[in-house]
Amino acid sequence: MMKLKISNSEAQELLAGETYSYPKYATQLMNLANQNAQGTRAKIVGQMSDLIQEFEGTSMEEWRTWYLDGHPDAIDNATEKVYAMVTLFQEAILKINKETVRDWIEELVVVKTFSGLKFQEAILKKIALHYKKTYRLAKPDEESKGIDGYIGDLAVSIKPITYKTKMGLNENIEVPIIFYEKKKSEIVVEFTF
Repeated sequence: MMKLKISNSEAQELLAGETYSYPKYATQLMNLANQNAQGTRAKIVGQMSDLIQEFEGTSMEEWRTWYLDGHPDAIDNATEKVYAMVTLFQEAILKINKETVRDWIEELVVVKTFSGLKFQEAILKKIALHYKKTYRLAKPDEESKGIDGYIGDLAVSIKPITYKTKMGLNENIEVPIIFYEKKKSEIVVEFTF
């Protein structure tokens, strides 16, 4: 039995008959610029998975012609969006110095780690501020009763939103529950009391 490996770039070369060459790190930066600019979204270049299914030809050249006939401005429009973002990156990179990198690393390692792992206190504090009350985290003996903290004199438990689907399991929490969902850039909180 023989095994062959074909890298993605080799498959591309075998099918397209051409190779592309970029400076070191350029594709990583262009990918990041594209993610931010959304230059290759369906509304700009078309829904590629659908288009390739509609295409009835067999060669790369037929595909190129078919695609560009149907979307004559797509490549240029995508290029403009992504290049505009690359230009913004170039400007930003010139403003980054060693102190900027140190601040970013400190925020990531110290601040974001702490706030990411200790977000229960942020939830308690936010709700307490909303109701103009004090708050505190639970003591170990209170935690054993399912209490995560207090808002004023009200004991509360803090659980992920997924806990709702598991309710009725062994745990019996007799205090109001604050549900949360951690999203990429925020924590969404639900509660009734």
